[in-house]
Amino acid sequence: MSPSRRRIVIDGMTFGLWDSPRPPGAESPTVALVHGIGMSHRYLSRLHAQLADLTRVVSVDLPGFAGLPKPSGNPDVLRMGRALAELIAVLGEERVIVVGHSMGVQWAAEAALHRPDRVQAVVAIGPVVDQRHRSLVAQARALALDTLGETPLINLIVFSDYLRCGIRWYLKQARHMIEHPTEQRYAELTRPVLVIRGSDDPIAGREWCRRLRDSARTARLVEVPGRHHVVQHSAPHAVAAAIVANTEGPWPPSVRSSAAQRRRSASSAY
Repeated sequence: MSPSRRRIVIDGMTFGLWDSPRPPGAESPTVALVHGIGMSHRYLSRLHAQLADLTRVVSVDLPGFAGLPKPSGNPDVLRMGRALAELIAVLGEERVIVVGHSMGVQWAAEAALHRPDRVQAVVAIGPVVDQRHRSLVAQARALALDTLGETPLINLIVFSDYLRCGIRWYLKQARHMIEHPTEQRYAELTRPVLVIRGSDDPIAGREWCRRLRDSARTARLVEVPGRHHVVQHSAPHAVAAAIVANTEGPWPPSVRSSAAQRRRSASSAY
């Protein structure tokens, strides 16, 4: 079943939702997928489809991205994250696993800090900003290097979404991304954290991901071998399996067992 689409305005900002209902009889936790800077739900679609077989999945298009109206006032990570938290509350679920990719991990953290009553766990895929890339120039270099390892389809999705976003809005949000104290904010989280990276990701390096894991109170790090920054699109089975194996259920026992086997095939650090 294709996800339903709707728009919701929160704090004067327009969000897009792509919502797949929970399968009949399933009791698994709802998952909210949050894209990174310049992107949209499109590069989350494969992970969305994997998880939608198990539970309710909502992919979020953030204000100013995916062709949505640009909000006034150039909202920073804190304001955007708090609006995301209120959006999650609107879903009507007791607890939600919030999955962010790239800059999405910053918005996800702020959402969890603002409404911990609504967030069960935070999953940070390819988190930014690596201490080696804390400038716009360094980020651009790492992104250019990553494109060499991604598939043509991934690069097409990424760059077409960048065009829809527009360079001015991208640069405004990129400055917020560079300035955001990601480590500090993850250290303040009271909910469990799962960090996921592709082993060949030049944007979210191994040492940086270990530092982010170690800064959190309760966290794990899972690496998917041979994948780059957009690992949720190039290896959706492995990423979905890591989420199921490393977050509290109730996930179906057979699915959880299979996920654990897949996780053991990846390189994991605890």
